[in-house]
Amino acid sequence: MPDRRQLHLGAFMRPVVIHTGGWRYPGAWPDANFNFPKLVRLIQTLERGKFDAFFMADHLALLNMPVESLRRSHTVTSFDPLTLLPALAAVTERIGLIATASTTYNDPYHVARKFASLDHISNGRAGWNLVTTANPDAALNFGHDEHMAHGERYKRAREFHDVVTGLWDSFADDAFIRDVDSGVFWDPSRMHVLNHEGPELKVRGPLNVARPVQGWPVIVQAGASDAGRQIAAETAEVVFAAGGPIADAQAFYADVKRRAARAGRDPDGIKIMPGCLVVVGETLDEARAKRALLDSLVHEDSAMGSLTVALGVDARQFDPDGPLPEIPETEGGKSGRARAIAMAKRDNLTVRQLAQRLGGYGGNAMVGTPATIADEMETWLDGHACDGFNIMFPYVPGGLDDFVTMVVPELQRRDLFRTDYTGTTLRDHLGLKRPPNRFFA
Repeated sequence: MPDRRQLHLGAFMRPVVIHTGGWRYPGAWPDANFNFPKLVRLIQTLERGKFDAFFMADHLALLNMPVESLRRSHTVTSFDPLTLLPALAAVTERIGLIATASTTYNDPYHVARKFASLDHISNGRAGWNLVTTANPDAALNFGHDEHMAHGERYKRAREFHDVVTGLWDSFADDAFIRDVDSGVFWDPSRMHVLNHEGPELKVRGPLNVARPVQGWPVIVQAGASDAGRQIAAETAEVVFAAGGPIADAQAFYADVKRRAARAGRDPDGIKIMPGCLVVVGETLDEARAKRALLDSLVHEDSAMGSLTVALGVDARQFDPDGPLPEIPETEGGKSGRARAIAMAKRDNLTVRQLAQRLGGYGGNAMVGTPATIADEMETWLDGHACDGFNIMFPYVPGGLDDFVTMVVPELQRRDLFRTDYTGTTLRDHLGLKRPPNRFFA
């Protein structure tokens, strides 16, 4: 019999919890996203729970929602991921460290250098979440009057990936000989100058950082549009999927794996991990009561703001008690907009009802006891809907602690999750191969 397939678990911190009401929950830490000692406590708890990775989102502008909504949002202030994660690397030993970095509002040399440095500082635990940035207001912070068109962002992202990975391969693994007797620090014959000139980017190289411990930090991708799926199939090693009903997740899983095979990649070299909000209780009634209380803490202003972000247009202009009207295309995120419109049509929701649904968190959620949550996760894994989950906690520290102390032991009892780390790098945790250097044998 083959070995039992096990789940991979990431902790998605955006910047700490995704639910709009999470910072207001009784016993929650309202300042957790901007309090370094508390973040240390959270990541060390996750490491004790043997999580694959701590996954941090990023924002390059305030969320594009009305200020009445924004004043209720805990996302307004948070640390830069590539400043925070090296500091967290120093207080942890095994857990992976994934940061989001935009391909639209960065240069490849910056991204390559920072993630290579993080991989060395953490001894091989870095991952790069490659995103194109959906928020159009980010353009205004980087000298642009308008957001780059969706298709153009993905064209740039695809080339950006090739440049960054090429820069990571600037030096052979054995380039730095550090021969004290001869006085030779490194071997120039083991260096490659990239000299990339493409339609979007021009980068000479080489990178002034040794090749990362993992060869390349793990590549993560989170887009769900057709363009997002294609770039994931061609480049990603972890896909942060949107979740939703299991049938939709199974279709997404099959589609991305099929596209990867067509691109000449091993489909098993891509781990698909949907986001999932998990609310756990000793009983089902307790868990449902926790979710109900959490949702009750979402103000109507926040709900309408969340709908505005999802649609890319100001939702306050619509009749709140009428159906969602036709929504024009924008250059913002495509998949979130499509999910919101589909939800309104499928469930026959008014604008107000849709806003309230999205206002807290409208995505995939598991609410129950450790046993029922483990049942659901097992069903998803065995049904080829996922290779694991990016867990979203309802609030911290309590919601995170509940998962680590209640759900993780149940998954371990079923042999669905590791009882200890068996490797030291993020690639080890995920079962991913170290990529060969394209320029040196």
